[in-house]
Amino acid sequence: MGDYYLAVDIGASSGRHMLGCVENGKIRMEEVYRFENGMVKKDGHLCWDLEKLFQEIVRGMAVCREIGKIPVSMGIDTWAVDYVLLDRDGKVTGNTYGYRDSRTQGMDEVVYRAIPLHELYARTGIQKQMFNTIYQLTAVKEQEPQVLEQAEKMLLIPDYFAYRLTGNAKTEYTNATTTQLVNPVTKDWDYELIGKLGIKSSIFGEITMAGTEVGSLTEEMVEKVGYNLQVIQTATHDTASAVVAVPAQKDALYISSGTWSLMGVEQEEANCSEESRKANLTNEGGYEYRYRFLKNIMGLWMIQSVRHEYEDAYSFAQLCEMAAECRDFPSRVDVNDERFLAPDSMVEAIRRVCGESGQKIPESVGEIATVIYQSLAESYGETVKEIESITGKSYDSIHIVGGGANADYLNQLTADRTGRTVHSGPTEATAIGNLAVQLLKSGEYASLGEARKAIFDSFEIKTFEPERGC
Repeated sequence: MGDYYLAVDIGASSGRHMLGCVENGKIRMEEVYRFENGMVKKDGHLCWDLEKLFQEIVRGMAVCREIGKIPVSMGIDTWAVDYVLLDRDGKVTGNTYGYRDSRTQGMDEVVYRAIPLHELYARTGIQKQMFNTIYQLTAVKEQEPQVLEQAEKMLLIPDYFAYRLTGNAKTEYTNATTTQLVNPVTKDWDYELIGKLGIKSSIFGEITMAGTEVGSLTEEMVEKVGYNLQVIQTATHDTASAVVAVPAQKDALYISSGTWSLMGVEQEEANCSEESRKANLTNEGGYEYRYRFLKNIMGLWMIQSVRHEYEDAYSFAQLCEMAAECRDFPSRVDVNDERFLAPDSMVEAIRRVCGESGQKIPESVGEIATVIYQSLAESYGETVKEIESITGKSYDSIHIVGGGANADYLNQLTADRTGRTVHSGPTEATAIGNLAVQLLKSGEYASLGEARKAIFDSFEIKTFEPERGC
């Protein structure tokens, strides 16, 4: 048995510690710790409980010692765009807001007074989403200027946790690009843009590439977890890690399917064209300065919310079965409608949108589920056409990775609506990609292509062919 490597993968609803190693050329993984996550209400806003999350990270690290499997390195990935502001003493100043908080409403107009939307896209290549860091920081400048004045450093969430573990503050590239403040040509902060927005440029630190060593644990952390290791900047944006784990050996579309569905292709250069902007496609940073040319689609957040409203009485497999039974229900919704971002009731939001558009209103759980799954698949089909039109390429297959790869019903719908062969798996793509960056750093694999081949050989991949007449 070789060395162990630890992937700490934190999503919007849960986090887990996954230990991995290489055995006979294949990647072996096991989950050693899991914990819940979620935004909490603070001062009327949706925020993250950073201290709770950090304590969960430390507890999971200690479990590795308890089971006698001590890793030589670890990496942390989380969702994108959310950040921490630190004062001169390295302490958090202000709230750590969650991306679903509504305080950014109207901040787009403030930004566009400084720079028009089309020019902003041409400079950054990042699609407009009201939770992007650019709008969040503008909200701080407008609503809490004293907080921004106190700030000496801005760190995105996974970089902040690495800072807490090591005492070293670094900013990782893949996540930094999601702020809509990075120049895709220089691969650095767009300081001219930051100046136009009136945001303190001094809070932005050097951007480093995935695979960079952050450092070893502080003495305090060594005492708490019982060992030392190297903290590595993995591809800290969870989607960037998931794309590392896409086991494709040639050009292919991918969907990182989870709370969000991120659908796109890998490219060597960013496409910051007006055509791309109008299609609401984005150019997020990837491993080795690749670009993830993709669209953010609302994803399984909708079905997750519906499941919670029914007090988790149904498994996702049961929801798929009920949706299949109601497959002929005709209504569809735009899954990217902002009304589905954080409604008080997802069920009522779907019914309201259907009613407003003159469609049949879903009543049963199965009808609601089929509206969601069918609408998602149709959105995937539309996105394939947009990407192919803009890139000038045709793609004959789609690789679905992440937890959504388990949804066989949705996978088949995706094959039918896109007319493409769908390969689903691995389901633990984010953690696998996190580990892969560490394995590349350690020299276990010589290239990303070699790591992806090992991923293909190590995990189950299912295939779905489009049904005739669909």
